[in-house]
Formats: sequence, C-alpha cells, structure tokens
Amino acid sequence: MERAEVPSMIREQKLSRWIEDYSDSILHTCFLYLSDQSQAEDATQDTWIKAWKHMSDFERQGIANEKAWLLRIAINTCKDYRRSAWFHHIDRKQALDELPPHLVSVEPEDHTLTLMVMELPDRYKQVILLYYFQGLTMLETAEALGTSQSTVHRRLKKAEELLKVSLTGGVAYEE
Repeated sequence: MERAEVPSMIREQKLSRWIEDYSDSILHTCFLYLSDQSQAEDATQDTWIKAWKHMSDFERQGIANEKAWLLRIAINTCKDYRRSAWFHHIDRKQALDELPPHLVSVEPEDHTLTLMVMELPDRYKQVILLYYFQGLTMLETAEALGTSQSTVHRRLKKAEELLKVSLTGGVAYEE
C-alpha cells in the first residue's frame, strides 16, 4: 500500500507547487476572460480540480510547458462558464474595479485598452491574454490554445488591427 501512496504524495506536491506558482496567472486570465471576480475564482478552483484529474495525462504526454497546459485548462473552463445563461448578465465595464490590485497587470490609465481586449472575439482575446498579459511565447501560446504558431501569429495581427481601429475611433490606422 505504501507504494500507491508515494505517487499520490508526489502528485499532491506538484499540484501544490502549481497552485503556488500559477494561481495569480490563472485567476487573472479567468477574470479577464469572464469579467466577474466570483466567476473567475470559481473557474480557477475548477481549473485546479481538472489539473488534478488530468495530471496523469500531463505526465504521460511529456508536456514541456506546465504553465501553458494549465492556462489551456483555465481557458477551456472559462469557455464552459461563458456558455451559461448567467454569464450574459455581467456588466463588463465595472469588472476591472472588482479585481484585487495585485492582480491588475496594467496601469489605471490602461483600463480602456483592457476593456477593449475583453470585448474582442474569443479567438483574438485568447492570444492577447496569453501572449501579452501572461508573457507566453508564440510557441507556448500555440501549445496553450492547441493550435499552430502561424495561427497564433495571424490572430495576434488581427487582434492588433481590431484594437487599433477601436483606439482610433473606428478609423483605419496606417503606420
């Protein structure tokens, strides 16, 4: 019986380390994705439960980037939350004020840009959140989203275009 307890103990230690290392990143991503603090906290908890349940998949597949893997679980969890009827009753403009200050990665004057990112279609918001807000590389972002680097690159460029148009008041901006 001791033999079965050792892997469980190792898994518990790994999960504890992940929670310590990545909780703020997961919560921040969930919050920006869901625009609601309590929903983000719930999604973060669900992310840890799913990570625990699928830890053997992580180990068996030899996934190199644990943060990207965890963020992928978090994003998929947030997608599930967004499908609920309750989600459509959120006032996104007040959402940033609910986030604890230590989790806000932008300066107060950048709230407008953050709100614009939150309003982007999911496919563009995801790459912005992972690449710019979480600081993942293109490869890590692609791994987290289960897509190719070229797709991430295209989506980043399109998201940047959409943000430029929004920031210039709907006028196309040429550099």
